Amino acid sequence: MQTKELSITKKNFWDRNAAGYDRFMRKNAIAYDQLYALLRPAVWHKTVLEVATGTGQVAKHLLRSADHIEATDSSAAMIAQAMFHLPYADQSFDVVIVSNALHIVPHPEKALIEFRRVLKNDGTLIAPTFTHAENSPWGNLQALALKIAGFPLHSRWTSVAYLGFLQQNGWTVCKSVVLQNSIPLTYAECKKSRRI
Repeated sequence: MQTKELSITKKNFWDRNAAGYDRFMRKNAIAYDQLYALLRPAVWHKTVLEVATGTGQVAKHLLRSADHIEATDSSAAMIAQAMFHLPYADQSFDVVIVSNALHIVPHPEKALIEFRRVLKNDGTLIAPTFTHAENSPWGNLQALALKIAGFPLHSRWTSVAYLGFLQQNGWTVCKSVVLQNSIPLTYAECKKSRRI
């Protein structure tokens, strides 16, 4: 696994919370175990790019399944720039994974265009994300606490609205599963559906 990092000088939500991120995510362990089970066959013997890898939690669980994984991340202030201008050649990857990041990007449709560019024509985009609009009361309380802490939430989708967003932006959703959690996690496996 190769990791590329972009840095900034001002500490933001991600910089302040990086040390405790894995501990915070442990409460999502059941949903993430289900996520890993869905991802492993999708990346089997493939060349994979994981965008917004964070602490590498997803990439670490795929090392034995994929032939090669590039994992890249940047802090929130730079994530949009990194997602919109990936430093890879056209059609470089069999699979692009962007896990739990599209809801924090101001213009996620622009990121989808860039993922299309670096993905091979027959490749797969896997874009699981939290669908905050379907929160349980406990999930709403968590979302409020995250907002107060500076969490950069830009899109609040239901699962149906999120899958519709992907389809409206040129992706055919081939597989989707809602993994139950305090904040539901909508898994989406997609193929390119039309030229944008």
